[in-house]
Amino acid sequence: MQDIAIEMVDVNKWFDDFHVLKDINLTVKTGERVVICGPSGSGKSTVVRCINRLEVHQKGIIRVHGAELVDASAALNAHVGMVFQQFNLFPHLTVLENLTLGPMKARGLSRREADDLARGYLERVRIPEQADKKPGQLSGGQQQRVAIARSLCMEPKVLLFDEPTSALDPEMISEVLDVMVELADTGMTMIVVTHEMGFARKVADQMIFMDEGEIVEVGTPEMFFEAPKSARCRKFLSQILKH
Repeated sequence: MQDIAIEMVDVNKWFDDFHVLKDINLTVKTGERVVICGPSGSGKSTVVRCINRLEVHQKGIIRVHGAELVDASAALNAHVGMVFQQFNLFPHLTVLENLTLGPMKARGLSRREADDLARGYLERVRIPEQADKKPGQLSGGQQQRVAIARSLCMEPKVLLFDEPTSALDPEMISEVLDVMVELADTGMTMIVVTHEMGFARKVADQMIFMDEGEIVEVGTPEMFFEAPKSARCRKFLSQILKH
């Protein structure tokens, strides 16, 4: 039986009086690729931010590989990596320094070990030649690939993506999605918040549609795109697939 990587049971989250997540139940198996989509403000990003402890849920249970996340001290959960909409790279450090900082500080690697690891992952995301540049010298697509490599350097068991292409120019989106497809092919457990439906069709094992803080629909890509059950999901797909 496949191990369960992420489990959310009746998870609720409020921002003051705003009920942003309502009884979220989600199971992600090891090696599974899950795409979460839905209209703006539906709670998609809050789900992944709760898994990564950037937000703390007030009710329900979240488990990562069987360990329950109980408080904000779990924020540096070594099993979970995150790639953000904005690249969040340190502008004053080189690409290589951005990648080696975490492994040296959090994992205790020597500089040589961290350098070797970082260069290997820069090869994986196809920009080894950018190691000594500063982030500001790179395109947006290259910066996002650096951000993916930085997460991989922590060797997480689960990688979360929060709309990783939404801040990019259209011509740069495919280079980032290509790297993510290759990553999915390696068996990495991935939860991806995105509106890139072509990517979702190609990569997802499970599609999740959210609206107004609830999971409205769950299914395979075939079911989701060909025969969505809910009117809300059909409306969303009709709008997004026009573009």
